[in-house]
Formats: sequence, C-alpha cells, structure tokens
Amino acid sequence: MTTLTYHVPGISCMHCVHTIKTELGDLAGVAKVDADLTSKQVTVEFDAPASDDKIKQLLVEINYPAAA
Repeated sequence: MTTLTYHVPGISCMHCVHTIKTELGDLAGVAKVDADLTSKQVTVEFDAPASDDKIKQLLVEINYPAAA
C-alpha cells in the first residue's frame, strides 16, 4: 500500500472535500482518501492499478489540481 499526500490549493469548502473524496475513492486501487479543508491537503492510500500519475490526472479532471 502506498500513501501520498498532495497539496490542493483549490480546496475552499466542504463541498470541495466531498467531491475529492468521492471522485478519488471511485478510482480503482484507491483504499482511502482524506481531504483537509484547513491544510488543503489530500492524502491517498492506494495500490495498483492506481498510481501517482492517475491520481494527479483525476484531480486535474475534476478541477482540483495538485500544486507542483
């Protein structure tokens, strides 16, 4: 199991948190998603077929890109 944390500056409300958790949670291989409004961080636990690239790509698709 891999755990990565992303800084997502676009998180501005609990709706954002809910959307991120729902969308990433539906990605194959993702076991757990935590999104924090205060720190604007998203932590994802995953195994294959999910990957860092796929998670970042999905964040872009749902308009919550991770900061570089």
